[in-house]
Amino acid sequence: MTSTPPPAPAKPASYWPLLLAATAMLLITMGIRQSQGLLIKPIGQSTGLGIAEISFALAIGQFVWGAVQPLFGALADQRGPGRVLVFGGLLLVAGMALTPFVSSQWGLMVTLGVLGAAGAGAGSFSILIGATAQRIPAEKRSMAAGVINAGGSMGQFLFAPLVQAVIAAAGWMAAMWTLAVAAMATLPLAWPLRRRRETAATAAAASAAADGIGLREQLRIALRNPSYWMLHVGFFTCGFHIAFLVTHLPGEIALCGLSDDVSAMALGLIGLFNVAGSLAAGWLGQRWRMKYLLAGMYASRAALIAIYLLSPPTPLTFYLFAAGLGVTWLATVPPTAGLVGKLFGPRYLGTLFGLTLLSHQIGGFFGAWLGGLAMAKFGDYTWMWYADIVLALLAAAANLPIREARPTAPGLLPAKA
Repeated sequence: MTSTPPPAPAKPASYWPLLLAATAMLLITMGIRQSQGLLIKPIGQSTGLGIAEISFALAIGQFVWGAVQPLFGALADQRGPGRVLVFGGLLLVAGMALTPFVSSQWGLMVTLGVLGAAGAGAGSFSILIGATAQRIPAEKRSMAAGVINAGGSMGQFLFAPLVQAVIAAAGWMAAMWTLAVAAMATLPLAWPLRRRRETAATAAAASAAADGIGLREQLRIALRNPSYWMLHVGFFTCGFHIAFLVTHLPGEIALCGLSDDVSAMALGLIGLFNVAGSLAAGWLGQRWRMKYLLAGMYASRAALIAIYLLSPPTPLTFYLFAAGLGVTWLATVPPTAGLVGKLFGPRYLGTLFGLTLLSHQIGGFFGAWLGGLAMAKFGDYTWMWYADIVLALLAAAANLPIREARPTAPGLLPAKA
């Protein structure tokens, strides 16, 4: 007499609430972060600070957002993500709420550059994808990362026009307090993402039995792997692109004599089209080699920027440019996280992917900061666009040598690269 296998529907029922909570949290944290470029002009007019000074404060935020992710990711890997997410939510609320009370570059560096950025980092990709990957079947992880990532893109689509509307109606200070209220919604979303103590212990025991290594040993293995460093090179470029554009695209549009509404619409379109791009990247990552997806995305950015530079500066040009960029905007996250998981497994994904995000945000620091310097020194962003093209081509080439196993049948682990 044979025993009856457990019913198949039980597993999806357990991870979908987790996945939806992670998606909603990233919607809020990324929506807040990706709309801050709209605040540069009104903050400058209110405080008398120049674009280089404000850009540097936002560049610090780009770096801090990346620097905290491996730290928070390691803490979440060891003790569970619940407390990390709540702590991050409180930091994000504080950063947004206190910004209207400062008027110096140092003040902006503390509120937007440290408090807000660290809070958003605690509720971002490495912690959220890492928290879900350990409780989702291996064959579903790429798609799950795409769903979570789409939440961040939808946040940009929703928050950019909201922030611009509040700025137009009540000023930038009211917009900051609106963002602080929105950040408070991350606190209850941490509840489904908590890890019960017995669940964490079971997962740790299973992982130890499977690979027999701790975090330090896993880090040593990863840092000796050339493929892991190639991911860092590509993600550095991705951060440079995104931070430059999200910080300075409104300034580029203003240089062309177009309204702030065009800026808000362009940023929103980037987010909207990246919803489809993120979902597509997650789905394709289950079927194709992810290194080829990444190489294609980076090469497409170089082509899009070149086309933009040759096009007339009209609203339609910016809308089409934003839509094209949006397809790959944050769609690099699912295949990058998927490759880290493929190379090293899900146990320490929060830490290892967090380190790649640190490289992403080092690039982001330079993208936001150098954009402000270019504008202050040359009066436009021409050289930044050229740098974007060169870096995109280098990132595409860097992903090709990555040793990635072919996608395998559901339930099987890929061969070690």
